[in-house]
Amino acid sequence: MLRKGITESFGVAIHALSTTHLTDGVINRSKRMMLDTLGVGLLGTRTAVFNKALKYSQMFTCEQRSSVWGRSEISLPPHHAAFVNGIAVHSMDFDDTWHPATHPSGAVLPALLALAETLPSRPSGLELLLAFNVGIEVQGRLMRFSKEAYNIPERFHPPSVVGVMGSAAASAKLLGLNPTQCTHALAIAASSAGAPLANAATQTKPLHIGNAARRGLEAALLAQIGLEGNPAILDIHSGLGVYYKDYSPSVIADSTCGVFEWILEDQDVAFKRIPAHLAMHWVVDATLAARAKFQDTMGNFDPSQIQHITLRVPPSKYINCPLPVSEHQARHSFQFNACSALLDDKVTVASFNLAQINRPALRELLSKAKLETPEDNQPSFDKMYCEVEIGTAQGQSYTARCDTFYGHWRKPLSQVDLVEKFRVNASSVLCTEGVDGVIDLVGNIEKVTESSVLGSYLTMTSDPHEQMKTMCCNI
Repeated sequence: MLRKGITESFGVAIHALSTTHLTDGVINRSKRMMLDTLGVGLLGTRTAVFNKALKYSQMFTCEQRSSVWGRSEISLPPHHAAFVNGIAVHSMDFDDTWHPATHPSGAVLPALLALAETLPSRPSGLELLLAFNVGIEVQGRLMRFSKEAYNIPERFHPPSVVGVMGSAAASAKLLGLNPTQCTHALAIAASSAGAPLANAATQTKPLHIGNAARRGLEAALLAQIGLEGNPAILDIHSGLGVYYKDYSPSVIADSTCGVFEWILEDQDVAFKRIPAHLAMHWVVDATLAARAKFQDTMGNFDPSQIQHITLRVPPSKYINCPLPVSEHQARHSFQFNACSALLDDKVTVASFNLAQINRPALRELLSKAKLETPEDNQPSFDKMYCEVEIGTAQGQSYTARCDTFYGHWRKPLSQVDLVEKFRVNASSVLCTEGVDGVIDLVGNIEKVTESSVLGSYLTMTSDPHEQMKTMCCNI
């Protein structure tokens, strides 16, 4: 028997994986990922970058229409719905993060939900769950083709590369493409991959997720009608290998024997408690612990007593932003998140408003902050730490260190806290019936007969009772 090429093996696996391959662990973890993604996406529909993308996307029309989350009065062509909903997910940098580094869910779920609403035979919740996990799995496999990918990125934003491939794989699975078509979907998607890290900390960064969702969906649809690409796109260094200095691809396991080992089973994702770059969670937790020591000793918190703030963090240029002037820069600033936590004893969604960023008291603290990058502090979300030292004019010093923040895959959010995060985010957009409906549907997604009903809940911003009548028979 001839050995399969790497890309060919991916095409075969995407086609062959079935709902029987899903394990309880993978089902439970992926449902948590879906719920969190929908929550941060709904919150993200109230951001400036989402509204600009939505205004642009409303210029386009076609017969097929898909829901825009949080907008009961607007629908878009499916690829544009995937685009704007994907942007919403990453608009506040609040979405899940995996290891090796990427944001896995935002590139996949918006594409699948947009596609599910347009298919003649509406996929079940279990079929949606399978396609979602196929998209996540492909991303996980591709990231493991490089040791470089295990570090905090330096050159390109990973979701723009592996995310578009995951979206293509997931969409191909939901479309029921054959192995050859799945292979070509990956090849087509690869020509839409890549975004420079220079656009991090700008309004363009959320477009990386939106584009991944959209372009992956388009790649699968193009493959469905016969468009072809290089069938060895994953095998060669001039294919996906152009993104990695140490590219070393391997075949994906054959699932026809009835057993399949999912990466998600072994490697959980991190869920964020604050809307900022993942590394900020270490610095915030360490800062809050150091602040508590300061206050316990001094009896109260008086920022004027602070002479210097030292942050010992891993080296990473794009999250070293001493004086942020926008919300997007603030989300990528060790200094801002530490000083905001010091001043307010918390970091929340509101912390990134321009009025908060420009406070004189905060600017004063920022002037006292400096970074150090100890040699043992590796730029990896699995190995990094953050140590914060607060020094006073009287020569006192208060130090705290965070090795693993709450929400990291080593210290996962409880289900109660995950659902509460969703409620807080979603209730800013949806009515109570919509919030409860999404929680219940995602929690039982493997039992839902028609997954597209989820789109109805995600647009339930008013007059929910009439909409509820049309849903009950589909669950």
